[in-house]
Amino acid sequence: MEQIYTTIFELLWQQLQKSTQAGEQNSQQVAHRIAGEVTRICVESQRIQASGEVEGWARKLAQLRLKQCLHYYQQGSVKGRRDLHSTLAAIVYGYINPSYRSASYAARTTLIEDFLQAFYLEAFNAFRRETELPFTYHPKTRLDIAEFMAFAERYGKRRIRLRGNRSQQLIILRAQTFSQQQPPEDLVDIESASEAGSADPDSQRSSPGLAQVRKAISNQEQIPEVNEITEKVTQMLLAYLEERGQQQCADYFVFRLLDLATSQIEWILEITPRERDYLQQRFKYHLERFALGPHWELVHEWLEAGLEQNLGLMPQEWETFTEQLSEEQQQHLNLRQNNLNDEAIADRLGCTLTQVQKRWIKILAQAWAIRNA
Repeated sequence: MEQIYTTIFELLWQQLQKSTQAGEQNSQQVAHRIAGEVTRICVESQRIQASGEVEGWARKLAQLRLKQCLHYYQQGSVKGRRDLHSTLAAIVYGYINPSYRSASYAARTTLIEDFLQAFYLEAFNAFRRETELPFTYHPKTRLDIAEFMAFAERYGKRRIRLRGNRSQQLIILRAQTFSQQQPPEDLVDIESASEAGSADPDSQRSSPGLAQVRKAISNQEQIPEVNEITEKVTQMLLAYLEERGQQQCADYFVFRLLDLATSQIEWILEITPRERDYLQQRFKYHLERFALGPHWELVHEWLEAGLEQNLGLMPQEWETFTEQLSEEQQQHLNLRQNNLNDEAIADRLGCTLTQVQKRWIKILAQAWAIRNA
């Protein structure tokens, strides 16, 4: 590994001297830290050790880290910080939201600012610890700052193994913990409530301010009904994608929920427009499979396209849809509308439970095609 370290160090040092205006000593220090990180990863990774191509992997990892470092170096400290901030904020945006209420955009961005400030401190401590730098170290040069910002991005995106053979990005786990620790808040008319405090007990009973407080307390668990459905569907879909090894699709889904521009998604995922088009089609395929699967009722409730809403079809579309159904499909649909479960429908139609589920998926797919035409 010493030979690999030396090779990687020389490669990084030459590239840094060629691509930056940093001094020779500064370039050596950064190259030394990156080479040390890459070497440690190659030593600790059983997959890399078993591949028989340790040096090849070391070169790839070193080039990736060099590319990230040079990106932030070229951006400069101000624009680089803004890019890092927007990248990490985009990842955690959907998770920094107290579960008891639907926070406004302004409230959520304020929480994100608070969270990221603490996360940067954690990342900086991890950077000093992993590079064996003294506690008194602080980046001083443009290259030092770029090196740390690249590390902070990688640190946030690290995947942490969870139970059930699942994994999640470290920054998302931190964001979920941060969000759960936020105290509940209720918007009440403080002025009315305080005025009521000086009144007699009878007037307090009829005070609008105190009534508002009591209502907020008693209904606290019922406030986020729609938000809970969104959260549940989101987590189920993410789990569905991860179980099928579609982590990139899961990331794409989160970024689409944040209404990020396609150019931002391409930059964050480091993919070309063509690769993004392919990823979009792949995600669409898995989304349709998920929406038509065992959780179709919850998904259609989330989309406000349940049977009560004619599967989200307008009157004319519903008429077209029902005309396309066969007599057996019409009967199946009627049984569903009468709230019969799969077992009862199978008994009525004289078929197996599997056949019922497959036939229902086909009916839902027909409605899906009309609704999204």
